[in-house]
Amino acid sequence: MSYSLVQVDRAISELRRGAAVKVCAGELCFLVLAAEAATSERLTSLKTLSGQDSLQLAITGTRARVLGLKAAGDFASVLSAPTALDKQTIDFIADPLSSRTPAPDLFAFKVEDAGRIEQACVTLSKLSRLLPCVVIVAVDNATILKDVQTVQASDIENYMKTAGNELELVGEARVPLEGAENARILAFRPRDGGIEHLAIVVGDPDASQSVLIRLHSECFTGDLLGSLRCDCGNQLRGAIAEMAKAGSGILLYLAQEGRGIGLVNKLRAYKLQDAGMDTVDANLQLGFDSDERSYLPAAQMLRLMGMTKVRLMTNNPLKVDALARQGIEVTERVPHVFPSNQHNSGYLRTKATKSGHLF
Repeated sequence: MSYSLVQVDRAISELRRGAAVKVCAGELCFLVLAAEAATSERLTSLKTLSGQDSLQLAITGTRARVLGLKAAGDFASVLSAPTALDKQTIDFIADPLSSRTPAPDLFAFKVEDAGRIEQACVTLSKLSRLLPCVVIVAVDNATILKDVQTVQASDIENYMKTAGNELELVGEARVPLEGAENARILAFRPRDGGIEHLAIVVGDPDASQSVLIRLHSECFTGDLLGSLRCDCGNQLRGAIAEMAKAGSGILLYLAQEGRGIGLVNKLRAYKLQDAGMDTVDANLQLGFDSDERSYLPAAQMLRLMGMTKVRLMTNNPLKVDALARQGIEVTERVPHVFPSNQHNSGYLRTKATKSGHLF
């Protein structure tokens, strides 16, 4: 079990429950609180723990730019308020759905490019599937803070790579599916006990041949509820049907809801889309990139199953490139297109025009 994964997972848990964590890079350390978990009481506690009154915000460069803060760094920026930060101002900066009026004068804030440790703090909030904005305050590395989880910036930076490389098969069973009765499900888990990714194996794929596969990011609303806002449910069931028709195939069901931003943030993006934004702009408003997914876990799962050559069922050329970078040979891109409906036609159009999908 990787100690670094355990420390990051513990920090994620603390951040999600509204507790402060300590992030360090060498002698430089920050206390970090998730912006969306900030309350007046927690902000006061952060000041007490650090012995300082001056709190800052670390946000993504993407979120800074949509706020009109042009001096922001590419990945992350640090904001210092002209007066004490309060919960309402933090909410306005972190959350595009915040209804605070009047808005604070953001141009009165000092905006600086984030250093390595501040970037790691923002990355930690992304890994926590929270809004990518954190309250930070410097603290002496030697200060002993009871019940405060400490994590290294380097471990946060390497978390996705470490978790992807340390997957192991932890369970499998035969699961007959509608339209594909000869099917098995394999569960792969990081060695620290993190979230599992699944492989749905249809038939008996031949590892010596180029195997038909699909990389499918979990979609609670589309896969389970049949949401018409996306094409995920059709793609999931359609891929399994095509694999059964072809005789075999593997669908990797990846724990990366909402292109890696998580279900709650996906629902926030939906609300922004209802206000007139497309799916890409909604993600950017929230402070995320248009796609936050990693395909290292997918490549590692394939390697663990002995698969090195694949026919990839996708409309997204970036998935082809991503697998190739991880050492998986993609011999063919197999189109995977379904009819649109009145609820997802704009979503599919944005996929084509802004995300490069081929329909």
